[in-house]
Amino acid sequence: MDHVNYTWSRTFILAGFTTSGTLRPLAFLGTLCIYLLTLAGNLFIIVLVQSDSGLSTPMYFFISVLSFLEIWYVSTTVPTLLHTLLHGHSPIPSAACFTQLYVFHSLGMTECYLLGVMALDRYLAICRPLHYHSLMSRQVQLWLAGATWVAGFSAALVPAGLTASLPYCLKEIAHYFCDLAPLMRLACVGSSWHAQVHGAVIGVATGCNFLLILGLYGNILTAVLKLPSAASRAKAFSTCSSHMTVVALFYASAFTVYVGSPQSRPEGTDKLIALVYALLTPFLNPIIYSLRNREVKEAVKRVSDKIRTSLRDT
Repeated sequence: MDHVNYTWSRTFILAGFTTSGTLRPLAFLGTLCIYLLTLAGNLFIIVLVQSDSGLSTPMYFFISVLSFLEIWYVSTTVPTLLHTLLHGHSPIPSAACFTQLYVFHSLGMTECYLLGVMALDRYLAICRPLHYHSLMSRQVQLWLAGATWVAGFSAALVPAGLTASLPYCLKEIAHYFCDLAPLMRLACVGSSWHAQVHGAVIGVATGCNFLLILGLYGNILTAVLKLPSAASRAKAFSTCSSHMTVVALFYASAFTVYVGSPQSRPEGTDKLIALVYALLTPFLNPIIYSLRNREVKEAVKRVSDKIRTSLRDT
């Protein structure tokens, strides 16, 4: 089909959420507070891991990488969410829209792979404890972390590139940021083939990674149940519970939105579910990894004591 005859929309309009005049400032302030707390919480994890030698382990290195990723992940979409809450319908240039689409999905795919690497780290620590430090050396940690970023930004090229190649006749995006399904609904031509490719690429990447995580945790569960004492089993489970909680939050919402046909969901549901994985999950991650983790609490105490000591000496 000839795309030359279609009108190219150089500017899209983000519809955002429909809020009344009284609720709009409350929604804006609430979202802004969550955003600032998310940045502060993830930055706190990064600084704490770098400051305390007791957290200089592969597990906390990957947690700090996840926190670094979450800062960029949430910052990709929340500014446009805040703008639509404050001003209503907001124009966005097509170049900025497709850039946001690509960066958001690149970071999302990176997180997907990073969660798999974190599951592998827990598997080696629990199931291969004698070889753990040799298998998960500092060089291996850096290589694995770098590989997740390369893989994530490479995998997102296909869905983002295909979406950017579509001709668009409509301008209003029923979302608060540029995402695949809301954009494809604006195309002048049928986008079912594009949706199938998107589902295949994202589904295979996330699905295979999810199966890897399930397999690794299946082996971890088998190994933990064989431990002789209840105390050792509880300690092993405690190191994995936070990661399993984050995996459940991330994959449940991501599969709901990106695996399946966009036409099978009512318009408007995507942006509601997106609040879970694009705003709520990055906000909860520092809480999950700190409040439920005894080692993090002890590290906070050590760093606090160190700061108080240095202040007294000055």
